[in-house]
Amino acid sequence: MNGLLAKERTIAVPGYNRWLVPPAALAIHLCIGMAYGFSVFWLPLSRAVGIDSPTPCEPASGLIAALFARDCDWKVSQLGWMYTLFFVFLGSAAAIWGGWLERAGPRKAGVAAACCWCGGLVISAIGVHQHQLWMLWLGSGVIGGIGLGLGYISPVSTLIKWFPDRRGMATGMAIMGFGGGAMIGAPLADRLIGFYSGSDSVGVWETFLTLALVYFVFMMGGAFGYRLPAPGWKPAGTSPPALSGGPMITTRHVHVDQASKTPQFWFLWVVLCLNVSAGIGVIGMASPMLQEIFGGRLIGVDSPLSALDAAQATQVAAIAAGFTGLLSLFNIGGRLFWASASDRVGRRRTYTVFFVLGVALYAAAPAAGHAGSIALFALCFCVILSMYGGGFATVPAYLADLFGTQMVGAIHGRLLTAWSTAGIIGPVVVNYIREFQLDRGVSQAQAYDVTLYLLSGLLLLGLLCNLLVRPVADHHFMSEDALRTERERAHDVVASSSSAPHASVARALPWLVLSWTAVGAPLAWGIWVTLEKAALLLR
Repeated sequence: MNGLLAKERTIAVPGYNRWLVPPAALAIHLCIGMAYGFSVFWLPLSRAVGIDSPTPCEPASGLIAALFARDCDWKVSQLGWMYTLFFVFLGSAAAIWGGWLERAGPRKAGVAAACCWCGGLVISAIGVHQHQLWMLWLGSGVIGGIGLGLGYISPVSTLIKWFPDRRGMATGMAIMGFGGGAMIGAPLADRLIGFYSGSDSVGVWETFLTLALVYFVFMMGGAFGYRLPAPGWKPAGTSPPALSGGPMITTRHVHVDQASKTPQFWFLWVVLCLNVSAGIGVIGMASPMLQEIFGGRLIGVDSPLSALDAAQATQVAAIAAGFTGLLSLFNIGGRLFWASASDRVGRRRTYTVFFVLGVALYAAAPAAGHAGSIALFALCFCVILSMYGGGFATVPAYLADLFGTQMVGAIHGRLLTAWSTAGIIGPVVVNYIREFQLDRGVSQAQAYDVTLYLLSGLLLLGLLCNLLVRPVADHHFMSEDALRTERERAHDVVASSSSAPHASVARALPWLVLSWTAVGAPLAWGIWVTLEKAALLLR
């Protein structure tokens, strides 16, 4: 098996079509992106024992007792720790095993990601069946989180090496899949739960097993679809900026251990952390925020949310769900749009746009809410979420420009600890300030004003850090001898006819159609389902 997964076997022969590689990355990212959609399981799991309604635990029982209790239902807040564990272990795994990935190659990392993510779902299924909360935390949260980290960074350096002329677009295509994974997985899981549920089951453990099987097939297909260009390969007929160099694009390489000692790394760490903190806080509260700010005005009734009857509240909730779906579309679209735009305008300028425009939009959102302009309010946050996704997709190319491509996957892995940090900061800022405002007697419609102004201030700090980024000093780059040694450790060898699969240009078209259809069809279905929900907001 080690020979089958060896990095040398993934080196493409001359004539290999580089457009076969992005679908492999998308196949993995569309599967692990379901992490964003796990909230679809919370309510069914909260009545896994009672089936029709939750069976409460003893009032005196604590968290430790809940981990092992079998005769009472879990709280949504206890289940939500799986979501936190996802992103804590995503960043940790990416940081710890990023260097190993560069040496082992993307195929081995992709297989490991598939085993961890899908194996975690199987363990969680057993945990639901046996009603053991600790198994859900361990399975999906810890082991699945490790799979998220390995799967997330597995295509980064691969795609950057295949598309030195379009680094942003290449990583944008793959990371777009992570944003789109929930658009496919959440409605699919909802349908599976409905299919499997009955008088003795809420249908979740069966859904976990089904998703594990489907995701394993797709992720293994993606892992074995990875190919690496031979060292020194360049796209024919192009003269990409990444090959010719420039004031912010190096042609040399920094070792991962040295990169984390540079001020550029930590400036970008803060840039990513603050951009993500602002966006992830909004994602988690998008639905209640729209409902509480506009209330009955969403359905043409001039009343606050608390004054609506049950039928009206249901209508408002449906419109808020459409708003959440619309944000998801802009999130994934922004990943490809902004990352591709950065190829033309540069990474630092792109992030400058993120922060300047973000500051203005966060500051303008409260005024739009008080004025009752639902369209303007929604537009503000659609653009904000597009830049949130764009920040994720652009940062790998930003790192490659500054530190070179030899170890960009490992450097990106360490930078993703900023995401883990932001996953705590963002929700805390939004949720706790909202609660503080409500406790002070501030109305629901105004409870988010201070939060939005604070997020605007965080983006100002991010703007300052981005403007401080300069080219990396010469002494941080590897010497030619050190680079040669690192390439030998990473098994970067030119492929021979016996060590790599053949793929001629003449035979590429059928494989291109098949591979892009395999990832494009489910993504198109997810977008269609999301558009149906978003249409409620536009009525």
